[in-house]
Amino acid sequence: MRFFPYALCSGTYDIDYQYLWEKGYRGIIFDIDNTLVEHNQPATDRSAALFKRLFEIGFRAAVVSNNKEPRVRLFAEAVGCEYVYKAGKPRASGYLRAMEKMGTDRKTTFCVGDQLITDIWGANNAGIKSIMVKRIARHEEIQIHLKRIPESLIVAIYRLFCRKNSVKELL
Repeated sequence: MRFFPYALCSGTYDIDYQYLWEKGYRGIIFDIDNTLVEHNQPATDRSAALFKRLFEIGFRAAVVSNNKEPRVRLFAEAVGCEYVYKAGKPRASGYLRAMEKMGTDRKTTFCVGDQLITDIWGANNAGIKSIMVKRIARHEEIQIHLKRIPESLIVAIYRLFCRKNSVKELL
């Protein structure tokens, strides 16, 4: 189903990236807000350390966001990754541009995001695997908060029928 993630994880910082590298993945596309940092916050020491670790493993990484360029560029520069702004998620085009920038393809790239209706649906539209993580903070803009209502129902259906919640079960 288009809205279902390939896997659920408690948080971006809890994913076993080394395992995914060993499984053949080479590129990671991240959402920024509430996936890597709280909404509208700059890169943190924790997010910079994550990207440093990913690059040491060998990954290429990009952030894909519906935000405007200044917000996305500043975050990407702080962590040293590629970026796509005003991506139009859930359309596939932003994900495809990110893979082109990273030099990866659909089979070797996965996405990490906290929202079904933008991040996960967009990754699925682009034909890449998606990992949905719990949002970092509860405070969000009203339009995002409203999307969380149907999202919680879809996640409940996913848990009921798919019963596959770990990254290692699916990727």
